[in-house]
Amino acid sequence: MFLKGLTPSMGNLNVAAVGVLGMAKELGKKGTVSDITIYDLKKGHDTVSILEPSKYPERINSLYFCVNLAELALVVVDKIDAALGETLLMLDCAGVKRGVFILRDYITPDRIAPLLKDTVLTNYTYMPDDPIVIREFLLEEAAKVQYVNEGLGVVPIDHHFNVKGVGTVILGYVAQGVVNKHDNLKVLPTKMTALVRSIQKHDDDFDTAYRGDRVGLALKNIEAEDLDRGFVLTNDPAMIVTSEVTVQLDLVKYWQSPIKEGMVLHLGHWMQFLPCRVKAVSGDVKKPKVVLTLEKPLIHYKGSRAVAHYLEGGKLRIVGTIDL
Repeated sequence: MFLKGLTPSMGNLNVAAVGVLGMAKELGKKGTVSDITIYDLKKGHDTVSILEPSKYPERINSLYFCVNLAELALVVVDKIDAALGETLLMLDCAGVKRGVFILRDYITPDRIAPLLKDTVLTNYTYMPDDPIVIREFLLEEAAKVQYVNEGLGVVPIDHHFNVKGVGTVILGYVAQGVVNKHDNLKVLPTKMTALVRSIQKHDDDFDTAYRGDRVGLALKNIEAEDLDRGFVLTNDPAMIVTSEVTVQLDLVKYWQSPIKEGMVLHLGHWMQFLPCRVKAVSGDVKKPKVVLTLEKPLIHYKGSRAVAHYLEGGKLRIVGTIDL
């Protein structure tokens, strides 16, 4: 039995719509707009959040955030160029194992096959360029989502603002675990805490949010100006906050230049895209051990994956992956 005024749980699927901008607006209702634009698709209790990298290819972090948030990719291909190659590489580095290709302008699967070799994208399927068919497919996939009602909640913040009569509100997604109304959460990397006053998903009120849910949280005991994009709300004591990491950097196969001391890279992790400087380099040229010092604290789990970028890299700005 559900509490009065609350909506039953719904399955939510996060989808990255990449390759060619414009497909997402044919599939859902436009929502939040920033360097990623979110379109909402809903049927009954099942919802799809379609994420489009609205500032890509100018800003690589727009693509990173979009892909990092996704469980499934929708890749529209109308030409084979450097941007497509970078997009496919990002999907592979972020480990997005499920996806579909929509091919346009007489491009055939054999044309893109060489770009997919030795990547997780070899498992992707192909669909016709038909919004009705795609919409139904996404809703069917959303209906399959199974909630896991366990684990301590982790919510990376995307947006934060003040709402008159409500107070501080953040928009983000549940990266791990479960978040409940009235949870008291740490606001990392600060020492502050915030109480969850209410939870909204797709404009409906809930008592609980699960992994994969896009949420709006009304918070108590903290001001919007105290927050920043990339901050993490959690009550998990296993979370690590650090300003220096010593890690192995697994370079992508297309990266030719050696990693050198003094280089400035950007680490993408959850909603963080942080500049860092290479303090030291040693070991294998293709999998060097590096010491990275960060301008702002990095918030992560032990063993979680980050994607390293080099913004001065020209047509290839993705350097490789790091297991933190």
